[in-house]
Amino acid sequence: MGKGVLYACFAAITAYMSATALLWASQSHFIFEPVRALVVKPTELAFPVADVTIAVPGAKAGHQALHAWWMPASRSDGNLVLYFHGNEGNVSTSIGETALLRSLGYSVLVVDYRGYGESDGAFPSETTVYEDAEATLGALVHEWRIPPQKVFVYGHSLGAAVAIDLASRHPELGGLVVESAFTSIYDMARLEPKYGIFPVGLLLNQRFESIKKVSQLKLPVLYIHGTADRVVPYDMGLALYERSGGAKRFVAVAGGGHDDNAAVAPAELGAALRQLIR
Repeated sequence: MGKGVLYACFAAITAYMSATALLWASQSHFIFEPVRALVVKPTELAFPVADVTIAVPGAKAGHQALHAWWMPASRSDGNLVLYFHGNEGNVSTSIGETALLRSLGYSVLVVDYRGYGESDGAFPSETTVYEDAEATLGALVHEWRIPPQKVFVYGHSLGAAVAIDLASRHPELGGLVVESAFTSIYDMARLEPKYGIFPVGLLLNQRFESIKKVSQLKLPVLYIHGTADRVVPYDMGLALYERSGGAKRFVAVAGGGHDDNAAVAPAELGAALRQLIR
């Protein structure tokens, strides 16, 4: 074997190892796409919205707080929906996703994870978003004095993984809504040919293994997935439903994509949500 071939092999191995190291170190940046700037402020909206602050107990970087938008209910049954948005944007870009819930008359609290919007913290991780969810629920129950059975957790896309993790540890909650959810980051990575040359299963430090957690659920769960979702395959939502514990229902939105299920089937989803949130 000539020196040129050896050099080429060495260069290829070095490049592969460098790419592998980069993938391990930077994978959170492939998952999270936080935006700091708000596209709209609460005072600019046509319905009541209050910006509230939630402390994160025990944050490693010292005192840190989350910013959340609180939208009070037009009804007085006391039920509250704790909404976790996906990996992009912030509360201001996710406000449209709460329209159906607001139209049904429920109180809604949308939280920005640390690193998003006006929340404190640096770049997010799987660990920190789980901590943020726990801190928010703790504030609702212990500071706002809302009975846990009156709290319904709703997660969309990446937020669904956050919601599943929280609900798996809190069976006392009223219920869980899982929309456009993936089974795990590993399964999502397998959909990308560019990751095929890497030992993804060994490299992952951001796993979001919802498929391993749903069997632990012991509360009512509503699964929603669009049949035309091009971001997270419909089959992943169905797999989560099939593995799920607790009382469960699956709503397949015919023609629904990743973000527009409520717009495609408002009556169907409204009825399903009313059935869950009684």
